[in-house]
Amino acid sequence: MPAPARGPLIIGSGIAGLYVALRSRELGLRPTVVTKSRLEESNTRYAQGGIAAAVGPGDSVQSHLRDTLRAGAGLVDVAAARCLTSEAPARIADLVRYGVPFDTVEGSVALGREAAHSRARILHAGGDATGLRIEETLRARVVEEGIETRERCVLRALRVRGRRVVAVLSRPDGRGVEEVEPPSVVLATGGAGGLYRESSNPSIATGEGVAVAFRAGALLTDMEFLQFHPTVFLRRGAPRYLITEAVRGEGALVRNAAGRRFLPAYDPAAELAPRDVVCRAIWSELRRSGERQVFLDATSIPRDRLYARFPQVCQFLRDHGIDPAEQMIPISPAAHYMIGGVATDRMGRTSLPGLFACGEVASTGVHGANRLASNSLLEGLVFGERVARVLHRPAPGGPAPPRECLPIDPVLGEGIGYDARTTLAIQDLLWEKVGIVRDAEGLAGAVERLRTFRRAMEPGSPAELPGATANHALLATLISRAALARSESRGAHYRRDHPRPRPAWRRHLGLVLGAGRG
Repeated sequence: MPAPARGPLIIGSGIAGLYVALRSRELGLRPTVVTKSRLEESNTRYAQGGIAAAVGPGDSVQSHLRDTLRAGAGLVDVAAARCLTSEAPARIADLVRYGVPFDTVEGSVALGREAAHSRARILHAGGDATGLRIEETLRARVVEEGIETRERCVLRALRVRGRRVVAVLSRPDGRGVEEVEPPSVVLATGGAGGLYRESSNPSIATGEGVAVAFRAGALLTDMEFLQFHPTVFLRRGAPRYLITEAVRGEGALVRNAAGRRFLPAYDPAAELAPRDVVCRAIWSELRRSGERQVFLDATSIPRDRLYARFPQVCQFLRDHGIDPAEQMIPISPAAHYMIGGVATDRMGRTSLPGLFACGEVASTGVHGANRLASNSLLEGLVFGERVARVLHRPAPGGPAPPRECLPIDPVLGEGIGYDARTTLAIQDLLWEKVGIVRDAEGLAGAVERLRTFRRAMEPGSPAELPGATANHALLATLISRAALARSESRGAHYRRDHPRPRPAWRRHLGLVLGAGRG
């Protein structure tokens, strides 16, 4: 029999999971936070750019909403985006209440500007350490409140029983698994950028939460939209390290190996164009030149301001022999943010009873086809608050399925389990064939190769639990199948064989578990 849980089981310890835990505790619940690594290890920790909210003079919720809609390339759920932008100031107030030390200038909150925002509305904490400061603050509050946490505990499966989901968790001591039957499960497991060879994400960001939910029968949407970040440090032997978009907001320029700017030829906004535009421009320049990298030139920013505004970036660069006040920074694009995921309604309810999702693992429709910079941390807060409310006062609901849903059949395989070489091959395959620029031939080839991987990695019986590599192959398949189906270019999804948006594709694409056997 599954062990009962006293309150909601929250899977993940980024901004969404920690915030839901704190708010549900304030509402009288007794949550438990489960994380597959340490409590402090999540994408939130590495978020440099900041968090967007219309809190400054001359700004407005309507302006933030317009920018979000514009960036989303026609696919933003307007009602969800209105929730995001209108509730943003209150959620910032919650962070202040919890003790997040946002940067100020002469007693007023300091606001920066990033690409595709019409106003300076990005709040920071510790300059480019915003994610770290938020994570540290929320984690400390979780510990102070005595909220139960379980580290190094992996969600292996979800099973629907009646009106609840049962969570199958690995034991931290490595001795098998256990079933837990909480009143509700909240997925806050983050994204899948780490499934790509070139990624700004920590290695743990491989999307297992999405794969586990899909295997249990949850509806997914928008899996073809994977956002790439244009300015990620590139040097052989060094880790990929995101150079926040805010550096360009302060005046840094992108130059090719010859020292020339090229972004103005692609978009009038140049360095402040949306991320997908800047990524494709850099990709095109690298293809044209045969070089591995272009350069971010921040030397026009006064040294004192550069080092005060971006202390983490500057320290990282100095550790790798670069003084950004004097030298250009070698960069190239990398996988960054999963826009799609487990479909939810505006209260975080999924298509499975008792299962909620918020943060990057969720597909709320708020980002459309291309996320506006610094709306990601905000999404975790706004929809985390909504999840906490409905955990406190349950009410029925769930996402409406899109008009078109692709069935993805399960596969019975050889049950090899974890295989590091296969995971590396999947990362290479996604980067080469399902990356910044895609086409039907490459996508179809990726789907076929992934089918081979799945036949090796998937369990031989539905009763067996899949290993991590089987989940990696499944998630890569979901991304590739959706990208192959969407025969147009829109936002972060670009098809060179269909280089323009098509009115017929101004709709969401669902993915559902099929009934066949592959």
